[in-house]
Amino acid sequence: MDALSGDLAFLPLGGTGEIGMNLNLYRFGGKWLAVDCGIGFGGAESPEVDVMMPDPAFIAERRDRLVGLVITHAHEDHLGAVAWLWPQLKCPVYASPFAAAVLRRKLAEAQLLSQVKLHVVPPGGTIELAPFSLRFLRVAHSIPEAQALAIRTPAGLILHTGDWKLDPDPLVGPPTDEAAFKALGDEGVLAMVCDSTNAMVEGHSGSEGDVRRALAALIRDIRGRVAVTCFASNVARVESVAMAARDAGRSVAVVGRSLRNLEAAARECGYLSGIAPFASEDEANDIPDDNLLILVTGSQGEPRSALARIAMDTHPRIELGEGDTVVFSSRVIPGNERAIGTVQDNLVRRGVRLMTDADHMIHVSGHPARDELRRLYRLVRPRYSVPVHGEWRHLSAHAALAQEAGVKAVLLEDGDILSLTPGVPEVTDSAPVGRLVLDGNRLVPLQGGVMGARRRMLFNGVVVASLAVDETGRLRGVPRISAPGLLEAEDPDMARITGELADSIADLPAPLRRDDSALIDATKTSLRRSLGKRLQKRPLVDVHVLRV
Repeated sequence: MDALSGDLAFLPLGGTGEIGMNLNLYRFGGKWLAVDCGIGFGGAESPEVDVMMPDPAFIAERRDRLVGLVITHAHEDHLGAVAWLWPQLKCPVYASPFAAAVLRRKLAEAQLLSQVKLHVVPPGGTIELAPFSLRFLRVAHSIPEAQALAIRTPAGLILHTGDWKLDPDPLVGPPTDEAAFKALGDEGVLAMVCDSTNAMVEGHSGSEGDVRRALAALIRDIRGRVAVTCFASNVARVESVAMAARDAGRSVAVVGRSLRNLEAAARECGYLSGIAPFASEDEANDIPDDNLLILVTGSQGEPRSALARIAMDTHPRIELGEGDTVVFSSRVIPGNERAIGTVQDNLVRRGVRLMTDADHMIHVSGHPARDELRRLYRLVRPRYSVPVHGEWRHLSAHAALAQEAGVKAVLLEDGDILSLTPGVPEVTDSAPVGRLVLDGNRLVPLQGGVMGARRRMLFNGVVVASLAVDETGRLRGVPRISAPGLLEAEDPDMARITGELADSIADLPAPLRRDDSALIDATKTSLRRSLGKRLQKRPLVDVHVLRV
């Protein structure tokens, strides 16, 4: 795999051909550099999964040659997996002050803070990780201190954009450093590895400053309780909501753990300095309805989020009802439509009025639309374009735009090893890729036995049979069968299936009945046959045998 270790290569293990789970690798001179390490969510394709992340096995096997992990910004799809995957990587981590503040809390929860060498790099700072020489470039995004990464090697200069946009008025932090990008273009960029999230969207992504003005006008005229939900990491949006509340004579109460954590990280780094401390959930109920604004997590319809519980009237402290308003200051992440619709239906059922970006200027994307991509290509003028951060339709649209700009684009998917030198870039090899699922406090393979069994149970159910047999394998008593989600205990089919199972065991040859393993296999086969005939399903079947 590393035979051509002297060439410059790029390898995405996650985030290329999909949204989220960003984990990118660069190789030169036998050394590897990792950029970002994020999570993704199951969605409609994997309903058995809440959180998943790329499998780092390929680079974990080479961690003695891994010089470091660089985080471009603090969004979950770029740093959310660090605390879970770092034990396999064991490398130094580099991040801006805000990303480091967010990451410290995650590492502390995982009891790793004392083990991880976390280096704080100022925005626009440099990092020397031989043979890679790195420089952060400030970009606007929907979170503070987002950084693009200029990666210099003896074989050429790579620009890794991370997530970015061109916002003339980003509110928190400076606009994207276009002069720095032009300077890179003047120097000569071999390849630009670039965000494709909004490559299908014509025009411009819009400005956070416009959202601030619209929110202020909107909230000023609302009566009753107001709840605003947005991405917790969007500090500029949180500040805009707080300022709109202040202008409308409302106090802000924060509801939801992720908002509390991001607020703490933001204040630690000097953001929200002009905003009064937020009230707690307990304090919210002491504030008159017309003087209260609730900033709440759950904009994507997450079932266990604060907003989902409020909508179901199961939140222990916060209630919303007739005459109240919920403002969704966020976009719908593809795959979350149904979950968001469920939360919104539950709110409307309670008499709550909804406001969304479909009707009001209350959200702009943090990713570049096509006009911004065109502008960046004019500034950077790379020899080659490598679209990342998107599904295939986004990558393909980005590649076509790059071609229009006179730049040759190379389309990849996770696991492709793109050799950038010498000669014309081409995919020369592949690396094994996979996904790990966060299951409680452990990681299991998405395609492994545990999740496979769970998928099967989800769609086909599970059946458990318990048998008591003597030493010869003859049944003692009646088999007990449990089929939750498939058959009720009093269902006539249950009695028939139980009888068929007893008959099939009695018909087994004596040597087979004396062997536990063979008896279990035969019992499973019999159960599957009976269940398939009656239910047209193939449930997961388990059998317990007790010798008496």
